[in-house]
Amino acid sequence: MAHVLFVCLHNAGRSQISRALFERAAGARHSADSAGTTPAEQVHPEVVAAMRELDVDLAGRRPQLLTTALAERADVVVTMGCGDACPYIPGKRYVDWELPDPKDQPLAAVRATRDEIARRVEALVRELDAG
Repeated sequence: MAHVLFVCLHNAGRSQISRALFERAAGARHSADSAGTTPAEQVHPEVVAAMRELDVDLAGRRPQLLTTALAERADVVVTMGCGDACPYIPGKRYVDWELPDPKDQPLAAVRATRDEIARRVEALVRELDAG
């Protein structure tokens, strides 16, 4: 079982989408967490709306601060726009996903980001399943 940490700036968009889609795709085979370098107060409303279309409710999730402890627990750290603010832990595998920030974007743009994340998550789960 692998543990993946999804990190973005506010933990209110891309990383929340990634974690939710990863948990759905991986089931109990792998686990995930998400965090942000400067967490927002809540998940962006447009992200909540886009995920509800997939029957995933993010309204109750609260953004959390990225800590060294969270990063140390992960086997894979997927970063999305946090740049140098993300801590580097030797021995961890880092993957950077360049994705647009969905904050204040129209629903169509958030859907496009969500769908791109879904493709990347599916590929990551397949890779982790292969061992």
